[in-house]
Amino acid sequence: MSDLHADAGAQAGGTKGQSIPVATSFEGLREAQGKLLAAPRSGLSRRVIYLTLQAIFNAILIGFMAKVMIGLINFFTNLCFYGRFSVAPAAPTNEVMGWLTVLMPVAGGLVVGLMARYGSPGIRGHGIPEAMERILTGRSKVPPILTFLKPLSAAVSIGSGGPFGAEGPIISTGGALGSLAGQIMRITDNERKIMLAAGAAAGMTAIFGSPLASVLLAVELLLFEFSPRSLIPVTLSCATADVMHFILFEQTPIFAMPAIPESSSLALTVYMLMGLVVGVVSAFVSKSVYWVEDLFSKTRIHWMWWPPIGAIVVGVIGYFAPVTMGVGYDNIRELLSGQLGVSMMLTLFLLKYISWFISLGTGTSGGTLAPLFTIGGGLGALMGYGLMHLFPALSLAMPICALVGMAAMFAGATRALLTSIVFVVETTGQLHGLLPVLGACTAAYTVSFFLMKGTILTEKIERRGIHSPDTYEPDILQRVLVKDVIGEATNVLSAYNTIADAKAWIKNNISAASMSCFVVVDAREQFVGIVHRKDIFSHTYPPDTLLANLVQKGACAVLPNDPLSVVVDAMDECQTDVVPVLDPVSKEVIGLITYQNIVAAYHKRREEESLFRRTLWLKRKGIQIVLKGRELLGWERERMKKSSTRTDVQSSE
Repeated sequence: MSDLHADAGAQAGGTKGQSIPVATSFEGLREAQGKLLAAPRSGLSRRVIYLTLQAIFNAILIGFMAKVMIGLINFFTNLCFYGRFSVAPAAPTNEVMGWLTVLMPVAGGLVVGLMARYGSPGIRGHGIPEAMERILTGRSKVPPILTFLKPLSAAVSIGSGGPFGAEGPIISTGGALGSLAGQIMRITDNERKIMLAAGAAAGMTAIFGSPLASVLLAVELLLFEFSPRSLIPVTLSCATADVMHFILFEQTPIFAMPAIPESSSLALTVYMLMGLVVGVVSAFVSKSVYWVEDLFSKTRIHWMWWPPIGAIVVGVIGYFAPVTMGVGYDNIRELLSGQLGVSMMLTLFLLKYISWFISLGTGTSGGTLAPLFTIGGGLGALMGYGLMHLFPALSLAMPICALVGMAAMFAGATRALLTSIVFVVETTGQLHGLLPVLGACTAAYTVSFFLMKGTILTEKIERRGIHSPDTYEPDILQRVLVKDVIGEATNVLSAYNTIADAKAWIKNNISAASMSCFVVVDAREQFVGIVHRKDIFSHTYPPDTLLANLVQKGACAVLPNDPLSVVVDAMDECQTDVVPVLDPVSKEVIGLITYQNIVAAYHKRREEESLFRRTLWLKRKGIQIVLKGRELLGWERERMKKSSTRTDVQSSE
């Protein structure tokens, strides 16, 4: 260019960074500039309303599905143990069928094995690990057939005497229905995850009438996040399912128990120690399930035959102790009443445990919550009974002991701490049980971390190389601001130059050699857009083409107070590895953010969280600084006089 052009360019486009010489003028430069600032992707939008309405509709359907499933369980229970066609509530017994009672769980296990082999293997187990796996690796897509096969297989398994609860299958069914709706709807993978979690939480609420605990279960085990976009659909879905529970089932707490007194400080300490013991047992209980699964996997027997083989133990134990078979919600209520004898406590703890872990380890369809509550409640009641007889002065209450054992077992086995605490309060309606349960669950939860790498819910998927999140921390990129990591605007081009000018400048600029995108500014140093390196070096455009004609329309920029997450969104939206930072007032380009800046900031923040620092020093020097400017104390004046005298002597010498 001529000297005139160079002088004009220096007046028009001398950016704060480094740019190539600019031409004198360009008319209509910013007429198609488009969006300048990258608006943060908010967790709240009209799509949240859209998802919430669908989640509410799904919750209504799930409420009816829960009612149908309970009816199916009652139907198969009446058919297998009473020889009648009825949906009236019934519990397994050996009084009608006699020794044939042993064969009923075996027949049910055979049917479940056939359904899994020729229907879908996804019906095996209690359902929550499978839902977690779909969320973590399968983009929350659950096969539609599970919406129908899971409740049917669970009804057959439980109705024929399987020692499981109905909550696991209906949670899985609700999640499958939510996923099915999410696959039909035009939504993102993350929104489909929300639909799955909302359906699963609605299923738990429909059975137990525990909306708050169900929301926490979704957060701790399925969502792995805590944001408005997920909480609103899940919460309103649970609220709707709770209404369905009141309409279709009952309006009183499902595990209603007598009023319990407030616990003394000594009793609270004992309950917490009981939680430690239950936490150790919960680790053993969880590991035993997968010990059985490993044992069967080493055999040459096809997994289709595992459920009927495991059901032999269920049938034998059930013949001598029918209370170990079926859903067992009545057993939990009796434990919480504090009126059971030692033999019944031992049966519900030990025999129920043996029957359950062998059956679940063989892959039978059924839930884990009710069995864990029964086993934990029986253990808590036994410990309370022993302590009350050995140390009467402890003033323990048998119902609280059972309640503590029930909640601590669930907290230790699943590590769903908040869910465990809130669940027992919601399902019993006893606020006085909150403090004992809080201490016991926290103790069991702590012990579980030392004794188990995974949980009863995550061990299965972790063996397949799928790791579920165990911490829920705020996004680091949302806590670091652009102004803290802003880089100088060194690779800035002028919209008034030609492609030939840009090529020459890039070839002679070392820092620009590795850049795939460049920021383009106008004569006032204001942002125009992004131009890609491939377009500059493309043979599509003549060498005298102005860069303004190559600028990407609708390009995004950020402000100094934006978080780095906004920069990542801008890079994704504009398909660029560099984003300009604009002055909030003048809109001038004051710096650039590259992906190297983001990675460096991320690692720096992670390292800062692992550094141990002392920010307050209590040494004498620090105290003297704090006291500086105040009236000196007596001992300080004496010390300064001696120091002054010593200095004068040295000076005279």
